[in-house]
Amino acid sequence: MSAITVMLVDDHAVVRMGFKMLLESDQDIKVIAEAESGEAAIRAYVEHHPQVVVMDITMPGIGGMEAIERILAKDNHARILVLSAHEDSVHPKRVLNAGAMGYVTKRSAAEELIKAIRSVANGKKYIEAGVAQQMAIQQLSGEQNPVDVLSEREFEVFMSLARGKSTNEIAETLFLSPRTVGTHLYNIKQKLNAQNSAEIALIAMRCGLLEP
Repeated sequence: MSAITVMLVDDHAVVRMGFKMLLESDQDIKVIAEAESGEAAIRAYVEHHPQVVVMDITMPGIGGMEAIERILAKDNHARILVLSAHEDSVHPKRVLNAGAMGYVTKRSAAEELIKAIRSVANGKKYIEAGVAQQMAIQQLSGEQNPVDVLSEREFEVFMSLARGKSTNEIAETLFLSPRTVGTHLYNIKQKLNAQNSAEIALIAMRCGLLEP
């Protein structure tokens, strides 16, 4: 049986090297490509066609979320496993909604990552147990999850607001007009039943998206 071919995507070379050594200690896995950004990941995917893409989502440039969507737009059979430092219930939902097949945290054991890669290579979804539990608790609490109710652009504005950015700063960062940001802000408040930026920050903290 031939080895599962993998592409590693992370903006830190040391992290990629560590995971490459870890994965290649397993005879069933071969790392055939690496990328340091979302843009590089798209180019490398087209060139190498790995069976599984193991990708971080917090990277400079277009980032992992956008890269997932663009890779899937080029090949809707692409199998993407997200390997992230985020341990909340919201980021896994976002990547699964975007089309990724699995989510594992960087703190997970080596065996868990290898198990996840095998699962995704076989066309099965894989979510680390602790993360899956978080997602289930969030669902049971009945609280409005920003991922479920906000569009991708609204979510970006929501996170910027939660971090204390002003309307003008958000407009500049996201290349939007202040008026468009104002419209998004109005929609976010309506959807999350929040009165102001302080309540938006509280919602982000409760969902584990911001450190208290």
